[in-house]
Amino acid sequence: MAEQKPERRRKLRTFIAKTAGHLDTPDGNSLLDLASNDTLGLSKRPELIAAAIASISKGGVGAGASRLVSGSRPEHEQLEIALAKWLNRERVLLFPSGFQANIAAVAALADRHSLVFADRLIHNSLLVGIRATGAKLQRFKHNNLEDLQQKLAKIRAVDADKKLVVISESLFSMEGSSPDVRALATLCIKYNAKLLLDEAHALGIMGKEGKGLGHGIEGITLISGTLGKAFASGGAFLAADSAEAEKLLQTSGAFRYTTALAPSLAAAAMEALELMKAPEADQIRQQLNASANEWRNTLEQYGWPRPPGNGPIMAIKLAEDIKALEMQKKLEQAGILVIAIRPPTVPEGQAQLRVSLRPNLPNNCLARFMAILGKGEKQA
Repeated sequence: MAEQKPERRRKLRTFIAKTAGHLDTPDGNSLLDLASNDTLGLSKRPELIAAAIASISKGGVGAGASRLVSGSRPEHEQLEIALAKWLNRERVLLFPSGFQANIAAVAALADRHSLVFADRLIHNSLLVGIRATGAKLQRFKHNNLEDLQQKLAKIRAVDADKKLVVISESLFSMEGSSPDVRALATLCIKYNAKLLLDEAHALGIMGKEGKGLGHGIEGITLISGTLGKAFASGGAFLAADSAEAEKLLQTSGAFRYTTALAPSLAAAAMEALELMKAPEADQIRQQLNASANEWRNTLEQYGWPRPPGNGPIMAIKLAEDIKALEMQKKLEQAGILVIAIRPPTVPEGQAQLRVSLRPNLPNNCLARFMAILGKGEKQA
């Protein structure tokens, strides 16, 4: 194994989640959490906790087996039906993790005869899925639909029957940008390509009623979603039409040969979904969007490049690994947890701080953050 640069080595750290929005270190330091993906702040809601406890009290901790053996529980079926109705999809299947769901999604749409066009910044799990299928991969420039169209047109000019798959995220997990999903889906219809849209970071917080940026748009073959972010639980799901879902059920090793999602996590996610559908959830989403806009405006005023996108995920690019790690350390010393994201998670020379906002941050949070971050190159 090639030796890693010191700043590239990762270490596991333990945090204790005592109070909402904060993580404590084992030595007792309390850190304001701007790193986690609990973007609606639901992880400590009593409704979710009560639902999980009730499920465990009734049926035990785990499912004990695959869904196709003896592991399917009422909590699974209830959540799948509710998610399908919410997203206006014919069927949903649950998976124990987002990584598994994405591998299963790619395998359902592509094989060794396929050509996959993937946004340059898609999640690692999707790339692993592509490699596993043996499909040929072509990357298109990040959120650049003109580049994608040129590539689609080129292949269709010589092969009208080639199996084509396009893969993108709706809200990119590291930098917070989004493609024009409607235009993306229109391209896929025009060139007869199947579209896999990873909505993991958008569901619950983006789009009308938090249903994601692909909701109601024709041409999206599969939607991948997670229950471990805005839903504040665990596991993941794929939403599809009945035929694609049945194909997943019958052929997907990632679904068939794994112990089912813990029923207590499904029960908690069900409660999260109910909270997302409540009228006050729209007010929370509006507050979150307003906060994200304020952060972007302030960063720009301080001379930093405006982070792309308009959701709660923001990338503050520092280029060098060492600079990003040093800033992470300074922020933590000031009581704020923000993680430095370095290659290979992001491309070389694009190390960054990843900020993940949530509702009801302390009033002085942004001021505290900027006091440590300081001015960008434009004002330095």
